[in-house]
Amino acid sequence: MTGRFAPTPSGRMHIGNVYAMLAAWLSARSRGDRMLMRIEDVDKPRVIAGADRLMLDDLRWLGLDWDGEPMFQSQRTERYEYALECLRSRGVLYPCFCSRADIRAASAPNEGDGFMVYPGTCRHLLRNHPGEVHSRLARGDQHSVRIAMPEPRAMSDGPFANLYTSSEASTPVRGDGIADCITSFDDCVYGPQHYDLPHEVGDSVIRRADGLFGYQLVVVVDDLDMGVDDIVRGRDLLRSTALQMWIRQCLLAGGFRPECASDARVSAEHPKYVHLPLIDNAAGRRLAKRERSLDMGALRARGVTPEQIIGYCAWLLRLQSAPIPCKPADLLADFSWEPLRANHPDRALKPDDPTTPQWLAEALG
Repeated sequence: MTGRFAPTPSGRMHIGNVYAMLAAWLSARSRGDRMLMRIEDVDKPRVIAGADRLMLDDLRWLGLDWDGEPMFQSQRTERYEYALECLRSRGVLYPCFCSRADIRAASAPNEGDGFMVYPGTCRHLLRNHPGEVHSRLARGDQHSVRIAMPEPRAMSDGPFANLYTSSEASTPVRGDGIADCITSFDDCVYGPQHYDLPHEVGDSVIRRADGLFGYQLVVVVDDLDMGVDDIVRGRDLLRSTALQMWIRQCLLAGGFRPECASDARVSAEHPKYVHLPLIDNAAGRRLAKRERSLDMGALRARGVTPEQIIGYCAWLLRLQSAPIPCKPADLLADFSWEPLRANHPDRALKPDDPTTPQWLAEALG
């Protein structure tokens, strides 16, 4: 199997990021598998110059290694364009003229699971008034591109097959019954998950109105191209997993050929998914990079050691009964998801908690 780091260079890593990175590293390295590095810099407005270099340096300092050279999303525009054409050929894309508030799900979520279930406004417009959509496109009206979720009844071929697809468009992907609209997977921590794609996920943006490719598309393309089949990330992305499984299915049905095409098994099977409890601040909100006191730069400046940080993150992962300093390699032999699966509430970092080590309590103030 192949795992991956996938940091966004929007600031310095914090304890919550390290916790997730350690989990991904242990998942792959405990089996002797590959660990790849991807810098998720496709959302250019969020990128901070030099943040990628600092992230890589922090990971090396912590003792978390990877194989090969990092992949940068900002260098992969041609692959994302190709993926978009594969989806167009399946007749599952349509233009959306809705406001920016309706397209927030195109970016990597940062609070809760970040999802807004789109009501299908422009999908209905396309189906019922295709002439109006043609006119708005001809005028050059700004629009995003959404991927349609399957329906339990057959979709009309007309608008989807002829308006926003290639001339060789096939019949749109659709479900023939309710079961076809349910995406299921067995998460290694949270167990069986089931999502109704039309009602719990909704048609989602895969290319934004500003021309940038959506988070949900690029991560699927990258994981296919890299041969990644071991995905470890926060539980706020559980619902995104259902969407990404649908995008993956549509891509492969549309003829998408991964760059790792020699490994047919990786393309045919869905990855193994592991979603982690979130790490919150003292107020109960998910840790953010703007909380500078807990970022790696501040902690290193305070003299906190890599072993202290790794030991604390190992305790958060239920791999230790106490936050005892250790190295990542010390955790490999006994690594298992079972302790976390048995006990996975979110954790809040509080300076007055008796389990909080002194170095962290001081950083929390």
